[in-house]
Amino acid sequence: CDRRVVRMDSQQYATNLKPHHVATWWDGSAGLVAERQINKVLNPIALEFPGLNFLNPDELVMGHIIMNDSKAAHRASALKNGCVRGNVCKDIYWEPKEVKAAIVTCGGLCPGLNSIIREVTNTLWYQYGVRNILGIQGGYNGLSDPEEYPPVRLNTELVREIHHKGGSVLKAGRGGFDAKKICDKLEEQGINMLFTVGGDGTQGAAHQLYEEAKNRGLKISIVGVPKSIDNDILYFDKTFGFDSAVESACGCIRNAWVEATSCNKGVGIVKLMGRDAGFVAMNAALSSTIVDLVLVPEVKVSMEDIKKHIDATLKRKNFVVVAVAEGAGQELVATGEKDATGHTIYGDIGTHLRDEINRHLKPVGGRSFYIDPSYIIRSCAISPNDYIYCARLARDAVHTAMRGYTGVVVGPIHNVIVVIPSVLIAAGKRTISVKSSAWQSCVQSCKMPAALTGLGKPGTKRESEPELSEARKPQQSWTEWLSRRPSANGQWLGAVVAAETK
Repeated sequence: CDRRVVRMDSQQYATNLKPHHVATWWDGSAGLVAERQINKVLNPIALEFPGLNFLNPDELVMGHIIMNDSKAAHRASALKNGCVRGNVCKDIYWEPKEVKAAIVTCGGLCPGLNSIIREVTNTLWYQYGVRNILGIQGGYNGLSDPEEYPPVRLNTELVREIHHKGGSVLKAGRGGFDAKKICDKLEEQGINMLFTVGGDGTQGAAHQLYEEAKNRGLKISIVGVPKSIDNDILYFDKTFGFDSAVESACGCIRNAWVEATSCNKGVGIVKLMGRDAGFVAMNAALSSTIVDLVLVPEVKVSMEDIKKHIDATLKRKNFVVVAVAEGAGQELVATGEKDATGHTIYGDIGTHLRDEINRHLKPVGGRSFYIDPSYIIRSCAISPNDYIYCARLARDAVHTAMRGYTGVVVGPIHNVIVVIPSVLIAAGKRTISVKSSAWQSCVQSCKMPAALTGLGKPGTKRESEPELSEARKPQQSWTEWLSRRPSANGQWLGAVVAAETK
């Protein structure tokens, strides 16, 4: 693919956090925040645990860590100068006794939502002594209309066991976003700390909320925790709940394997979540080790090549297991239609594969077995390792908010939690790069031919990072610039935000 290199202005780097601190967001300056001069409140954790290791507030995690990098041209420019670590510091901005916090879960369900709610509550309560904590119901609906969706007063007793079940005790929801109305309601309720849990659309809306608060001088720390069952959040290593979803998907793949191996010339097909990114299908194939073909949205394929690979695999071992992401193969099943928010209505690649393979194998006595777990993989309870990850994210989100940051998201880069402006997270979606070691390992594990991998023909995949086709002009607001950013599936980000918040 032709990829233009565009020079970024300093405000597009992850280290530009002065506009994202409530003590410096008004002066128009750029760069790192001098927390040692600005944050004057002694962290109460330092009184209880004087021997605890606290971060230096200007600690940076380098975004680009590989020397002589074969992929240097494709690394994210926003991370060039590194990212500020998002953990506990000795000096903080907010006086804990004056904090009234709220947490909202937006968009669809994902394993770990209750874990995030639990650990945000526990960190605020036990480590900072905050007692005013609200759980916002129904996503942004609850922020814009608290009379219709009354908030829940959270405490440690209420959240003690919620992580043992899937879903969200706050009823995650779509729609209801109105920045002006929400800021009015936040001001009325005296909320000065807000944790937004959701995907790129949610964080894009949170950025607009941050800008509205800044414009009216409403001091509030807005910190996002990135959520996506598809693991398609830009820059970060992975999203919470993803490992649990993959584990659940592996169970479905094993069922398909049982079916396929229990008959002559059997083909087990499992359709998994992954509208624009195939991370669930790829990782489930890698971890189950019994998949022969993985179809992902990032790689265009032909039915002829699929049939050839199935025939060759059947000849070799008499069964085939296929994992297909829901957004894969749209060139074969395109509907040409769009929904009310402007999103393309995708055709059903799973049933199409099932029917095509059945027709192809019927003359030789073969057949397919089709499994569509649908929402099963997102409604499961969190796995133990995933819970540990949720706890890390939640704690560091609270620490970051207490340090005074706003309009930011926390997440891991090189397995270290960092702080990144939400506008960068909202700029697109992460997708699989066919040049990545993970995809190439998947290809080798499944013994897939080059024609089905994106490695045989140039120009058969989408780039894994959003193309910076236009740097923000000095006279442009971030909201105006953000509304014209293309997402990974070619739609404008404005439509992505609308889809998750309307």
